[in-house]
This record gives sequence, C-alpha cells and structure tokens, in this order.
Amino acid sequence: MISFAYPGLLYLLLIIPALAALFWLSRIARTRKLRRYGRPEVLASLMPDASRYMPWVKLTVALLALAFLIIVLARPRAKAALEDSARETETSRGIEVMVCLDVSNSMLASSTDDPRGVARLDRAKHLLERLVGSLRDDRVGLIVFAGDAYVQLPITTDYVSANMFINSVSTNMVPTQGTAIGSAIDMALESFTPDTKTGRAIIVITDGENFEDDAVESAARAADAGVIVDIIGLGTAGGAPILIDRDKGVYMTDSQGQQVITALNAAEAQKIAKAGKGIYVSGNSSNAIGDINSQLDTLAKTDFMRTTFSPASEQFPAFAVLALILLIIDALTPTRKITWLTKFNFFTSNKPRTK
Repeated sequence: MISFAYPGLLYLLLIIPALAALFWLSRIARTRKLRRYGRPEVLASLMPDASRYMPWVKLTVALLALAFLIIVLARPRAKAALEDSARETETSRGIEVMVCLDVSNSMLASSTDDPRGVARLDRAKHLLERLVGSLRDDRVGLIVFAGDAYVQLPITTDYVSANMFINSVSTNMVPTQGTAIGSAIDMALESFTPDTKTGRAIIVITDGENFEDDAVESAARAADAGVIVDIIGLGTAGGAPILIDRDKGVYMTDSQGQQVITALNAAEAQKIAKAGKGIYVSGNSSNAIGDINSQLDTLAKTDFMRTTFSPASEQFPAFAVLALILLIIDALTPTRKITWLTKFNFFTSNKPRTK
C-alpha cells in the first residue's frame, strides 16, 4: 500500500487541469484571431506544416511529467507492514530510561571556562547520543524542560527516532524560562510503563540554575516508587556568559546592560541525585556516560514484547524516471507536423486507381 511522506503536496495536482483549461482557452483565442485573416482552408494552405494535434500532444506529455514530479516531491513509499507472524513480535530484555533535558537559555552558555567554548546544550546532545548508542534493547524517552516540562519522545526502543529528536532540541522549545527540574521528574515518573518490575531510571541533564520547584522532593518520590534519579551537571562553578548569537558574538544582558553570568549549581544537583538514590556526574568528565551506564547495569532487566515492522521503501525513483522520460519526449516533440511520417501511407492504398 502506497503512502506519502508529504501528502499535502498532492494538492498541487489541482493545477494540472487548470493549466489544461488555460491552454484550451488560449487555443480558442488563437483560432479566432487567425480567422480574421482568412478562411481556415486558405490559412491551412499558407501554413502546411501547422498541426492541430501536436500542441495537444506536447501539452499532455508535459502535464504528465509535471504530475509525476509532484508525486516525487510528495515522496511515495510502500507503507510499513508487519512482518510475517513468525517475526511479528520479539522478546527484548532491558530497562526503561527517561531523560530530562534542560533547554533553558542558560544552556546556551559555555560548558567550560572559555566563554566561546562548546555550549552546554550541544555538550548535552553529544552525551545523549553516546548514551543512546550504548543502550541495548532498553527503552528510552525524552522530556525537555525549562520553566515547564514537555514530553518530546514517549518511551520507545526506536533509537533512530531518539537521535533524531535529540538533534532537533533547541532552547526555543519551551517558551517559559526557568529550571523546573521537579516538574520534569514528575512527568518522567508518569511516562514509564506500568510494569513496576522493570528497572527504571531518570537521567536529568542540567546546569542546575534558577530552580522553579522542589526538585529534591520530586526525586524522593521517584526513589520511593523504585526509580533512581541521576544528574549530569553541565557548566562550571565559575560560570559563563550566555551566548545567544554565536555567529555575531552577542551575549545576553540584564536590564542594566550587564552580561548575565550563569554558573553550575553542583551542590543542589547533588542533593537531587542523593534524594533520588542516584549519582551525580560532571558532564565535562570523559567518563560521564560510562559512570551512568555502570549504574544502569545494576538495575533489574525484564522481558517485554516488541513488535517489529518492515521498513518503508521509497517509491519516488520510479516516478522520477517516468518524469524524466516524459520531459525528454516533450523536448524532442515538435509543435508542427512530423513530415517524415507522411511518407508512410498507413491509411491509404498504394494501388493505382482504376478508371
């Protein structure tokens, strides 16, 4: 079954009958204009190579090519189907991990003492890509937060989608500024599957500044529910200015025109990790993900069923080839009569007439 990646583009097909109607009207106007200069049979003798049909042939070919090009843009593909029943589901054994990623403006600041060093958010993305790459049959989900928290990716074993969502994260995702770690932890706790036997962990990546709620209390509730809370801290104690436009070198300023300096609140982050019975690691440590994985390995793994799907195959190349062939035919087709065809008498007899 064919589906389309961008079905909205198929509405462009409506311009094809409109173009055909415009061409028809232009031909009518042309015919009326020519009649002013003489009778049709006289005009035909003056223009022996003119054809009534070839322009319509060229139009038909061109419009078909346009239709195929629009279909190519819509990206047709064979709809993903369940594999045969023997492989419809498979058993996986793992844990569940919900990642809470801070996307407040302070995450635009450098993760090091260098004001133009790697941004904390970029460093966080790199760490998450490493974390997802190290998972084996574990489920992972993503929550972004600033002053509010939102589920960006429900818990899944689709690591390709997880990396895609990680790469798309920006500070523009949450309009309300702040660092509502508690709300993010509470939302993560609600995002796990109901199976309480599965080992579950919440990993919070933040610079730990400007707390909006009681994150320590939220972490303690998670621990009571059997979920550990780990914290990865980004930034330095010395702090760094918030680089809001890296290309132009523009930094965030306060109402007095002074640069806003944001520093890592490691002490508060450690309190949250302790309340959540997890660990705190520095995001600048080369072994940050290794330390997290070492703790995740201690969690109980359980079996769960996972449905497998056959990948969707792209179908647009066939339409692209058809469009290319039609465009070549259109380019080679003249608007006048094809004189060499008149040498072949397909519809008349070559026998001499008898008197």
